[in-house]
Amino acid sequence: MTSSSKGKNDGDHFLTPENAALILIDYQPNLVDGVKSQSRESLINNVVALAKAAKLFKLPIVLSTVGIEAGYQKDTIKELRDVLPDVKSIDRSTVDAWDDEAFREAVKATGRKKLIMGALWTEVCLVFPALDLLKEGYEVYAVSDASGGTSVDAHERGMQRMIQAGAVPVTWEAVMSELAKLYKGDYVKTFTDIMQEHLPKST
Repeated sequence: MTSSSKGKNDGDHFLTPENAALILIDYQPNLVDGVKSQSRESLINNVVALAKAAKLFKLPIVLSTVGIEAGYQKDTIKELRDVLPDVKSIDRSTVDAWDDEAFREAVKATGRKKLIMGALWTEVCLVFPALDLLKEGYEVYAVSDASGGTSVDAHERGMQRMIQAGAVPVTWEAVMSELAKLYKGDYVKTFTDIMQEHLPKST
């Protein structure tokens, strides 16, 4: 988890670099391979772009994996780890990340109430902690195009379930643009580079 301080604009209705944190759960090879709601290439492209946006605006980042210490899963995919080399991952033995004490403490330590979340798979490892976090009073922004389910139906039903519980559906490009809205720093070139590299090319 990256370090952070209490946000200055906690009452802002927009996502800002001062009030938001990024939560990424279970972007591991076997789970990526199990995604059928979008292509592997698209999924990796989108979550990498989301991570780059979080780094650009210096958001606190919580990264979690499952089953590495137990020996049945591999670590975070290289494409994402290359963007987040300094973010220590929290390995779990629980399906629901919120059931893991280290994960809960990491989320609380961000000091942020607006949580931008992506996970594999949508219908389980995104839905379960999202519902928990909503119940705990957090605002959940579920990044649909950076998450994936075991089928299109599973992904869509998972997104619907979270939306019905109060989560906000977003995409990585919308998140990055919203974070830029009130940002005062020098970001335009990096912002444009991320857009050019990761937005779908016209055919």
